[in-house]
Amino acid sequence: MSYTFNVNCMKVSSVLLFMLFFQLSFAQKNFTALDKALEEKKNLLGKDFVVLITKNDSVIYQKEWGDMKIKTVAPIASCSKWLTAALVMQFVDEGKISLDDKVVKYLPVFEKYGKNYITIRHCLSHQTGIQAEGGKLARLVERKKFNTLEEEVAAFAAKEIQTNPGTEFNYNEMGLNIAARVLEVVAKKRFDLLIRQKLLSPLGMRQTTFSTLDGSAHNPSGGARSTAADYNNFLKMLLHNGLFNGQRILSEASVTALRTVQTGGIVMRSVPRAAAGYQYALGNWVIEKGTDDVARAVACPGLFGTWPLIDYCRGYTLIFFVKSLLGEEKADAYRDLKKLVDGYFTSACK
Repeated sequence: MSYTFNVNCMKVSSVLLFMLFFQLSFAQKNFTALDKALEEKKNLLGKDFVVLITKNDSVIYQKEWGDMKIKTVAPIASCSKWLTAALVMQFVDEGKISLDDKVVKYLPVFEKYGKNYITIRHCLSHQTGIQAEGGKLARLVERKKFNTLEEEVAAFAAKEIQTNPGTEFNYNEMGLNIAARVLEVVAKKRFDLLIRQKLLSPLGMRQTTFSTLDGSAHNPSGGARSTAADYNNFLKMLLHNGLFNGQRILSEASVTALRTVQTGGIVMRSVPRAAAGYQYALGNWVIEKGTDDVARAVACPGLFGTWPLIDYCRGYTLIFFVKSLLGEEKADAYRDLKKLVDGYFTSACK
């Protein structure tokens, strides 16, 4: 018994020493240049923001400005899309749906309006071909008319077709919301409850929610509220190919699908300024593409300034969690800061 105890103690001690060495090695990294760059861009980013960098499950850089802390809850706008796409892939893993299933298989209202060829893949990559009318404010006002996701998606089905599905990219909220409604039908459960049960709770994202305060329809494309700490758990799971704290959340195949380019060779008709020049995967943007169609780095910028990203080659996650609106200048600043962060790591990709 004594011998076994001593051996086990030695094993545990070795692990602890390795972890301590890893943490010290990063603690010794000189983040002065990053500190200086963030200080210089403070007025541009806004007085309230958080920057969080994770490597090998350890937070190696954390800065908080103003009232924004890593556990401050705030709207994350289009960063919601990545979460919804991951939930869809959980259903794919379970064999309940396929990315190339026709939406009409689950939502007969689309057949009524002659939209038989839209697939779930089209929905996750903004290629439904359905005409998006009005600006952001007009669409926000329109959403208030609906009490349920079912009502909203039925209204999408009745809209005009702008182009054939799969031929043009048009960034909007329709596709992800249609896919989320498919999940409601398959699971016979409301979307906000479904994503909490299957994705948010297993990831320990206790302060993240899609529930609305006014009783209006849930918005899977842009209606989540979260924290930097919560969302970082989601990023770490994807970086580790679907594993979080030893629990399998997504299959490796599904994580690969989420970071595979879907828009190669098609017309990019409507692209937000923050993502100009990028291709799109499933629910997120490809910001660094390799020789194949699997992204080396992906991100999911939101209107309110939050910018989460994963660099698979350098093995880190990075999140800018901001309260102010995302503009073109801020997007450029994030790109510059990412280049600076890249310099702290060695790329494993050729």
